[in-house]
Amino acid sequence: QVQLLESGGGLVQAGGSMRLSCAASRRAFRWYAIAWFRQAPGKEREFVADIRWSGDLTRYADSVRGRFTVSRDNAKSTVYLQMNSLKPEDTAVYYCAARPDDDHTDRADEYPYWGQGTQVTVSS
Repeated sequence: QVQLLESGGGLVQAGGSMRLSCAASRRAFRWYAIAWFRQAPGKEREFVADIRWSGDLTRYADSVRGRFTVSRDNAKSTVYLQMNSLKPEDTAVYYCAARPDDDHTDRADEYPYWGQGTQVTVSS
């Protein structure tokens, strides 16, 4: 069982930056692939980015590529999502999710462990 806790959300103006953190409850975290998803009001949850065990392999949704960066610090059992050049359409609740595997997937139902989410609001 892995418990995840997101932090770092809030209100930011368009063009600004924000960093989200996802802290995991167990040291075996280093063997889990971690993904970020987001869900805006009235929309389905969508994949944002993921990072595999070593931290060398990452993937991004087209809508955030070049603006967002995912990274991890396994010693701290924490994954980060650095978000730059934020747009109003990035407004959503952001979730981190974990799966005990090392292949890529952008399907939410492939991740058994989820955090409670953190709200990100980008004002225009």
